[in-house]
Amino acid sequence: MIAETVVETLRQKYQLLKSELDERGRRLWAASESLALGRGGRKAVMEATGLGDNTIRRGCRELQARGEATATVRRIRRPGGGRKPVTTLDREVVAALEALVEPTTRGDPMSPLRWTCKSTRRLATELHRQGHPISHTKVAQLLERLGYRLQGTRKVREGASHPDRDAQFAYINQQVKVFQQAGQPVVSVDAKKKELVGDFTNKGREYRPKGQPPAVHVYDFPDKNLGKVCPYGVYDLTQNQGWVSVGTDHDTAQFAVESLRRWWYHMGCKVYPQAAKLLITADGGGSNASRNRLWKVELQRLADETGLMIQVCHFPPGTSKWNKIEHRMFCHITENWRGQPLTDHAVIVNLIGHTTTAAGLTVQAELDQSTYPTGIKVTDQQMQTLSLYPTNFHGQDWNYSLVPQCYPKPSIY
Repeated sequence: MIAETVVETLRQKYQLLKSELDERGRRLWAASESLALGRGGRKAVMEATGLGDNTIRRGCRELQARGEATATVRRIRRPGGGRKPVTTLDREVVAALEALVEPTTRGDPMSPLRWTCKSTRRLATELHRQGHPISHTKVAQLLERLGYRLQGTRKVREGASHPDRDAQFAYINQQVKVFQQAGQPVVSVDAKKKELVGDFTNKGREYRPKGQPPAVHVYDFPDKNLGKVCPYGVYDLTQNQGWVSVGTDHDTAQFAVESLRRWWYHMGCKVYPQAAKLLITADGGGSNASRNRLWKVELQRLADETGLMIQVCHFPPGTSKWNKIEHRMFCHITENWRGQPLTDHAVIVNLIGHTTTAAGLTVQAELDQSTYPTGIKVTDQQMQTLSLYPTNFHGQDWNYSLVPQCYPKPSIY
């Protein structure tokens, strides 16, 4: 039995010499070391160098022969010697590999790997089953040579778009410019993804002492006491300022408008003391959906309280990613709390409130623990009492205004 220290010494010697030796030189050196070690020497040299048993045996024969021919011949291997490329030994393996990979992208349901993950190991197994023995590493090399790369998906298909999609974008852009030039507030609103509160994993990484990641729960079962939070945001397009109400109840139209109300009394009225109108750009679905009657009823109440004429422009279906709040505020909030467990409500509010960017974004956040019941019905008679004025362009669904009915402002703010 050769000691491990001897194997390690051989390994170090081989690493120092192998760049200076050709194939024959490495073979003879390995053979000399194995002969010098005696019993078990060949196994130790194999472990230290990674050379094969047959290679070392051949070197031993060459050394022991000590013949003149062996001493004078400098050829490394015989003409045509060495392992042949797999594509030379099996000229059909490339076509077989392409047949396995390509049909998946062309929708061929008869491909053997149509419904499985096409890893290099599975491709190698299937090729071997078809009579093409090949290793998974060689499969990876052939795929590289054929121009295949590991790729994920790319979000480019938006589905069937409304025929007036671009016209609505142009209309929204025009209204934003008109309001901004007049010094009137323009905001983008939306609800952010609900978040679990507690010691749960949060995507992303941040710098910490090595080997000391924060411990979180293995399973994402909501905490019965903490539950989830629903952040609803209001982003001021002109001032690059945002407001987020961190709700602990349902994401309803009442909650959405309450978030707008808090933004106005905490931020909006201070920046726009002479404002007479407010433009809201929003998605077409969710708590601020274009067909949500309660959304319009609550906006009427806000208009009555503030004295503001509120104009709403909804984005067409399937275009929510173009809502400014998504890529001007929400994405930065997500970046700010990456890798940090949202352990309690105070942590969430503080992380949102400390979100900034080099472009000057500032955000204020507040916890809203009010109850917002679901299932509230709005009758046709209630809708008829609203001062709701649709515009000439898609006024029945996307673009409308609510005029105040001169109700007194509440004193709670």
